[in-house]
Amino acid sequence: MKVGCQTTLREQTSISGIGVHSGLPVTLTLHPADANTGIVFVRSDGSDEREVRADVRAVMATEYATVLGDSAGPLVSTAEHVLAAIRGLGIDNVVVELDGAEVPILDGSAAEFVAAIDQAGMVSQSAPRRYIQVLKPVRVTKDEAFGELRPYARGLRIEAEIEFDHPVIGRQALDVDVGPDTFRREIARARTFGFLRDVAGLWSAGYALGASFDNTLVITEDRVLNPDGLRAPDEFVRHKVLDAIGDMALAGAPLLAAYKTVRGGHRLNYAVLSALMADTSAWRVVEASEPIRRIRGHADVAAGLVAPAYGPDKS
Repeated sequence: MKVGCQTTLREQTSISGIGVHSGLPVTLTLHPADANTGIVFVRSDGSDEREVRADVRAVMATEYATVLGDSAGPLVSTAEHVLAAIRGLGIDNVVVELDGAEVPILDGSAAEFVAAIDQAGMVSQSAPRRYIQVLKPVRVTKDEAFGELRPYARGLRIEAEIEFDHPVIGRQALDVDVGPDTFRREIARARTFGFLRDVAGLWSAGYALGASFDNTLVITEDRVLNPDGLRAPDEFVRHKVLDAIGDMALAGAPLLAAYKTVRGGHRLNYAVLSALMADTSAWRVVEASEPIRRIRGHADVAAGLVAPAYGPDKS
């Protein structure tokens, strides 16, 4: 791969499963795309001919899943794990085609998306990679939770901390410089998790209809119910990092930033990214060949978060 150049897939690749919330079967196909396309979602089930670019302005809801759409309404739900795989492996341009309304949950992680992308292969393109460089810290706070994007010259860094009053989880923290190798090795296999006590409420609200031990870590008051147990002792915070990578992909280009999230989730991630985009003095678009600018400053956004989160946001 050429350093500093945009990338896409060598060939298309498909993967099938069910939606974790709808419980319905769906096939997702990743297609190569021209330079400067970005990440674009399209539907192929005949119900909708729109396409939506993965961008924070396309977020319609974060209640239990990231939902993308436009003025005509929602187009695709539960986009975060495939977005994490695309951004985590360093793909700039791809068309994500679905024959249903929800990205398949697969095993609850990004591992199968990574395997599909690796099988398809990646190629460099002639256009230089464009980044969004964060120029000053932007923070959003809500009670004991906060998220902050700050300048970082070496790519995207995620610093995540969670704390649950639960013997299996407790306090966990992980700092990761996101790159293809670290994403594959440390993040991609971390699965989504939920509490057994919340299942009835989710079902009655029409959510988690496809959830099972095959795609979700299910936690009781004192243990994990899944027969295979945890993939890592801190799998919970690793999945929070995975989600944050997917949510930060909605910047529309790779970030040059460090993102710190404490007791956060999708709602907080979206709020911080929205606050960054709203402050045009806090970021700029740069190409790979341009020098990295270092500017000191601070922007702070108070308590009102934009949308409800997937799962417990105060985690």
